[in-house]
Amino acid sequence: MSNQLEKIKELIERRATARMGGGDKAIAKQHDKGKYTARERIAMLLDEGSFEEMDMFVEHRCTNFGMEKKHYPGDGVVTGCGTIEGRLVYIFAQDFTVSAGSLSGNLEICKKCNPKISTMDKKEVVVL
Repeated sequence: MSNQLEKIKELIERRATARMGGGDKAIAKQHDKGKYTARERIAMLLDEGSFEEMDMFVEHRCTNFGMEKKHYPGDGVVTGCGTIEGRLVYIFAQDFTVSAGSLSGNLEICKKCNPKISTMDKKEVVVL
């Protein structure tokens, strides 16, 4: 297999892992409470197939409380853009399957960056 194909395969695997958030057990726990995951909430709100996720592989930088041993792609926030009734919106949602929805400094980056992008583009930001 070529080096390029190996990298593509690795990217596909990393995306699949990232989409699982905190894993099967955490997703089942969320569903048992009658709640949806961040990606499920986004999918319900946006037009079908319009969501483009950004920063899927961002990870926390915390080294306190044993956090250096735990790494979750996306850092508990699903961020991206999509359309609602054909109108472009930027969206981010807390993923409660990752560290029970606790937030790191990376969310602050999302809060600061995405509204600036939407202001430049004159688009809306949806926070779930």
